[in-house]
Order: sequence, then structure tokens, then C-alpha cells
Amino acid sequence: MINQIYIENEIKNHPRVHDILKKFKGKPPIYIDKYASIFNRKNQNFRIQKKYPSLILAQKKAGYVLKAPEDFGIGNSYNFYFSHMYNCLYDCEYCFLQGMYSSADYILFVNFEDFEEGIKDKISFLKNEKVTFFSGYDCDSLAFEKISGFVRYFLPIFKKFPNVDIELRTKSIQMDPLISMAPISNCIVAFSLMPTEMAKKIDHKAPSIEKRINMISKLASMGWKIGLRFDPLIYGENWKNLYINLFDNVFKNIDKKVIHSITLGPLRFPKAMFKKIKSMNPRSKLLSDSLTLRGNKISYSNDIELEMQSFCIELLKQYSPETLFFSCKGNF
Repeated sequence: MINQIYIENEIKNHPRVHDILKKFKGKPPIYIDKYASIFNRKNQNFRIQKKYPSLILAQKKAGYVLKAPEDFGIGNSYNFYFSHMYNCLYDCEYCFLQGMYSSADYILFVNFEDFEEGIKDKISFLKNEKVTFFSGYDCDSLAFEKISGFVRYFLPIFKKFPNVDIELRTKSIQMDPLISMAPISNCIVAFSLMPTEMAKKIDHKAPSIEKRINMISKLASMGWKIGLRFDPLIYGENWKNLYINLFDNVFKNIDKKVIHSITLGPLRFPKAMFKKIKSMNPRSKLLSDSLTLRGNKISYSNDIELEMQSFCIELLKQYSPETLFFSCKGNF
């Protein structure tokens, strides 16, 4: 439920703004000069705003396409990410966005054309190179699709560049644009997954693991390439059996031929970010148990991290070739 809509004056006549407002009839917008005047206000309460978020329609002025960290990728030599939106509809306890931003309001940058130009510039500069563009870092790629039209706009662009991959990272089951079109060979629909029992406790507001797996199965049957994202790996009571059950459930429902890549990554937070997140979630068992300070990061101990990584890799080898495995440790 959107509490209020704010629109930057500079883009109030943008066709995309008009289309979005049609979906919020009866909710008159407030016009502002810059989104920062709302989004970056001091003394905001992220937890309260998460219950009653506003939508800010804005124009991004720079940084349309950014380089991903060196250890973040799924096989290609060059990796970039782009964020058409800030903040997510879901409320997962481990989400770094609650530590990155002071506001839980949603910002949707409507100037897709500028992102398109930035993407095409990278493709032109790296002509004939294998490149991956990642979406879904500062938001969920598909959860807001009915409002944003992001996927419907960008997939036809990437279809023109078959040597360039686009990853849509998501927990959503709102897949209307994908279900209504033929699969695009260079698009990877990447689902974040964890054991059901864990997701029920910490993946607040997100679709259940069962619903995500059902949607993965449906997309896979259509021929869409699937990414399986088991990151972060979550430690807890009976975690080994929980991951055994998860992997068994996933792979018995998916045609292995469409699996593009599998990533595993540790649960890690920068020290300052963790302190902020913990202060907003003082009762979180996840943020209280088993985590320790390692350098300038808060994470599980090195022993736990290595045990989980090794155990899960050995399990996954039963279902998929190791050439599809990638470690996700990149920090943006």
C-alpha cells in the first residue's frame, strides 16, 4: 500500500509518470524539486516507513551503469549493475538496504531512456566481449513490475545484443511479462532461495519458497534460463538437513537443462551497516546468533562459513556440474 506519491517537478510531464499515476487514481501527488528532500531527510524511522511507504518518482542524473566488484559475477569477463529503483517491497531481516538508506520509501527513476543509453555505451565500448548486466541489487527486479514496466521496457533492448547477458534477480512470483513473451536466450531469471523453515522466519512479506519454486518450474518449462541464488547461506539449528531438503525440492521440480548458474554466498555486513540494522531489529534472532566481527565485517566465523560452503557445494554436485557454481562475495 503506497502512502503518498511524490513527483519531481522536472519529470512531471514524462509519459511514464502519467502512466504510473493512472494506476493510483484518487491519490493526488505532491510535487517536489528533488527526491533527496524527501528520501534523505534526517531523523526518519525506517521501520515505521516500511509499514507505510511512499513512492517517489524521480529522474536519475548520473551513475546509470556501474561496475560490479571483481569477485561478483557468473562467468563473463565484464560485469555491471544498474538500479532503476531504490528499496524493496519485501522486508527480509538480512537485507542491507535497511542499513544503506535512512528511508524505506520507494524511489522509481522514470528516465529509462538514460539507463538504456548507458547500457548501450558499455556494450559498444566492449564490443565482442562477454558482458553481464545485473538488475535487482537496490530493489527486486520484478516485484514492482506492474507499476514500473521495467522488464517490459528493457528485455527487448537486451534481445538485440545476444552476446550480452541480463540477470533479473528476484523473489517475486509476478512474472506476467515473462510468461506473455517467448524466452530470451540471454536473460537469466535468478531466484533467491533458502530453506522454507528459515524463509518463514526472516523473508518477511516475500512469496513463500514453495511459490517461488513453482514459478521457477513454470518458467523453466517455457525455456527461460534460470539462476539459482543460494545467498546468503543461513546458519541455524538443523541447517544441514534443511538445505538437503531445499536442494532436493528445487531440483526435482526443474529441468536441469535450463539452469544457467548457481551461486552461493556468505552472510556478511560492513560493521557500521550491521550496527544500524541491528538497532532497528533488536529482537532478530538471525542478527543475534552466531555472528562475529571479522576485520571490518560482521559474519559467521570462518569455520562456519567454510563448513556451510563446502557442505552445500558437495550436495549441489549431486544435481549439477560444478562448472555452473559461482561464489558470490562481492560488496557493492
